[in-house]
Amino acid sequence: MGLCFDPGRVVARGVLREQALALNRIAAELNMPTLVDLGYENAGEGFRHPHKKPAGGELTEAQQTYNKVIRGIHGVCERANSLLKTTFKALRRVSLDPSRITKIATAALVLLQLEYDRTI
Repeated sequence: MGLCFDPGRVVARGVLREQALALNRIAAELNMPTLVDLGYENAGEGFRHPHKKPAGGELTEAQQTYNKVIRGIHGVCERANSLLKTTFKALRRVSLDPSRITKIATAALVLLQLEYDRTI
C-alpha cells in the first residue's frame, strides 16, 4: 500500500520541500511508495510519479499504462482529500505535526464512512 501526497498550491516552498524530504525518507525506509505529480520529478526514490513525455518523442506502451495506473490512484486520493476538506472545515488549513493530521483525517474518514455507509 502506498501514500498519496498533494500539499496543495498554498504551501510555502521551504515547508513543502521539508515535508517532501521527510516523506521521501519515510517512504524509502518503509518501502512504501508515495504517489506524487510531475512537480516532484527526481525528488527521491520514495516517490512515484507519472513518466514525462520526452521532447520530440512518445511514451512507450508500458509507460502509458504506468501513467494511467498512477493517475487513477492519485485521482481517488484527490477525491478523498476534497471530500474530507469540504465536509470538515477544520481540515482546510491544518498546520499540525503530520502524525496528528493523519489521526484527525482517519477519524474524519471513519465519520464519512458511517454517514454514507460506504468507503470513498
